[in-house]
Parts: sequence; structure tokens; C-alpha cells
Amino acid sequence: MTAPVLTGDPHVAAAPTAGDGTASADRFAARAGLVAEVAALHADEVDRDARPPREAIAAMKEHGLLAAAVPVALGGEGATLAELAAIATTLGRACAATGMVFAMHHGQAMALWRHGGVGLGVTAMTEAVLHGALVASSTTERGIGGDARRSTCAIEVSAAGRIHLRKDAPVISYATEADAVFVTARRDPDAAPSDQRLVVCLPDETTLTQTSTWDTMGLRGTCSNGWVLEADTHEDRILRDDYATISAQTVLPVSHVLWASVWTGIAAGAAERARQAVRKQARAAVGTTPPGALRLAELLVDLQSLADAVRHAAERFDAVTDDPTVLGSASYALAANALKVNASEKVVDLTTKAMRIVGIAGFAATGPLSIARHLRDAHGAAVMVSNDRLLHNDAALAIMSGAIL
Repeated sequence: MTAPVLTGDPHVAAAPTAGDGTASADRFAARAGLVAEVAALHADEVDRDARPPREAIAAMKEHGLLAAAVPVALGGEGATLAELAAIATTLGRACAATGMVFAMHHGQAMALWRHGGVGLGVTAMTEAVLHGALVASSTTERGIGGDARRSTCAIEVSAAGRIHLRKDAPVISYATEADAVFVTARRDPDAAPSDQRLVVCLPDETTLTQTSTWDTMGLRGTCSNGWVLEADTHEDRILRDDYATISAQTVLPVSHVLWASVWTGIAAGAAERARQAVRKQARAAVGTTPPGALRLAELLVDLQSLADAVRHAAERFDAVTDDPTVLGSASYALAANALKVNASEKVVDLTTKAMRIVGIAGFAATGPLSIARHLRDAHGAAVMVSNDRLLHNDAALAIMSGAIL
């Protein structure tokens, strides 16, 4: 299959930067392509049955994609965010659920070496990620309204060196497949709701009781069911930095870039089907311009613009990755939020345009030119961490800090 040409897309990649800052060939394109083939093979079934993309997860482990960002100093390949973004786009165009698992994993896993410290539990978890462990997260709670920066649950000391926490989580994505769940909780029972820490919870120390089923219009394979999570674990599995720092400097910017990369992949997959439809029209109407040709050209211009915005955001993070002053600034948070809001709106617009180019075959629920799954997945982007919540936060940031750009 020939992909639409996207500068910054992994199929047309300029030489990205290796973890040591030197130029390299695209180190991950071939492996990402192999995983994408597996993901595409099962994408319709994953969507239909709302089941985790287990085959693609196994392939990500086999080909080292879940460990891609582990620093070279810790034995990993030190992938930049730009490289991770390219992988996420490749996976997203094959299967949005697979792409989102990859993106959500890295949004959490990178906190280990950037904020974890030297506790035995944290270093052991880093070693596990190096060997392919899949990380899930639990950052929202029932009754909080989706605000990841507040918790009602708290870390409680249960014995010398041991802690306990209980979190009623309305969603934990792919919890049944994860090798660890990273959980936010108040520092202690007397702490303020925003005084949070991040705790590594392993399966043998954690009990999950399902409270709801993920039966949604799109992104069905993320399996973001509701769970009550109870963990009895060791205090050395609490990351060193407070969650406000972790969120501002890693989780938020990394997640927004990688989510936007997946959504770019969804749009690119839809655009590819539109291109196939126009080529079919051209073969049937030799000597004339196919009716969808102009619309396809316009679609590719808009798709390129989105890809450029995502690449720019990834490269900006890579440029300031060790500068907490920039990463913690209001202007940087506004830019990260803007990428998420803009990309989540654009993916719906682009996918809809692709469906209209294809016509009735794109509107069909199934078939080689169907864009139904792409469009349903695209609509999940704006409600996954609500755009309205982000815009409300942006307004407060702009008013308090005066930051605009």
C-alpha cells in the first residue's frame, strides 16, 4: 500500500535524531511497520469485539517498541519524542487502539527515568520496561470529574516500609494486559487533593475489581473499563518527584504529542482510502479529472499541516527535554494543550472529508474503502481528556500568567 506523502510521517522520514543527539537513519521504521502489519490484520476484530489488541501488543514487545525510549545509559535505545511520534503515527494508521496503547504506555513509562529516583522498586520497573513491560495508568477518579490533577484516594502506611491505596477509577485502559499500573494518589490522608504522588502498582500486589464496561462508539480496543484498584505495595515504588512536576514536565507534553501522532495516523489511513477511491475513479474515466481529485489534494494539504504541527511539537520537546524551567512554564502548557485540542478537532474534519471523497463505499460499515472505524475512532479524540476541560485550564493559565505564545 502506498501512503500519502507526509513530511515527518515515518513513511517519508527525514533523518531523525538518535538518543545521543546524532543524525541517524530511521531506526524504528522497519520495526514499526512490522507491528503495524500485525495491528492492521486484527484491527477490525479488535474494534468489533472491543478487545485489547493483544497480537499487536505482543509484537510491540517482540520488536522492542515499548522499550524504545529507555535511555542509552540504562541499556535502551534512547528514542527521541520525534521518533516515538513517528512510530505512533505508523501504528495509528493501522489500528487506533494499538497506537493509543503505545502512546499511553510511553506517557507514563518515561516518568520512571525522568522523575523516579533510585528506589529499588523504581529501578526494577525501569528494568522491566527495558525488557518489554507494558505500563498502564490510573489518574482519574470517580467523583473528580476527569481531573487528573486531583485525587481523593491517598497513600496510607500499612506497616514498616509498606503502603496501601484504594482508587475508584472510572477508566483504566488495557488494565488486563498491563504489567504495571501507575496510580496517582494524595501524598498521605491529610494532604490536599492536588498534593499527589505516582505509585507503581504490580499485578501480584494489586487487586482489580471491574465496575463498568467500555462499550463505546470508537477506540474500543483500548478497553478502558472502570475498576476499583487496591494495592498493598512497598514505599520504594513511589516516584521521587511530586505528580505536579511529573505531569508538567513529562506526562502532559509527551502524551499530547503521542496522542496527536496517533490521530494523525487515523487521518492518514482515511486519506489513503480516499486516494485509492480517486485512483479507481481515474481508471474508470480516462482523459478526465476524477471528481474527487481536487478534494483529495485539499485533504492532503490539511493533513500535511497537521503532521507538521505534531512534528514541531515533538522536536520542541526534544530541544528542551532537560530544561524544567521551560517545561514547567505556562506558555509551554498552553502550547501542549493547543496541540491536543487542535489535533483532536482536525482528525474528525480530515476523516470526514476522506469519507466524502470515497462516497458510499466510505460510508459503508465494512469493506476495503470503509472509513467507518476511522471516523468513530476520530470522535474519541476530543472527549479523551475533554477539550472543554483543557480550554478551561488554558483560560485560567492565560489570566494568571499573561502567557499567550
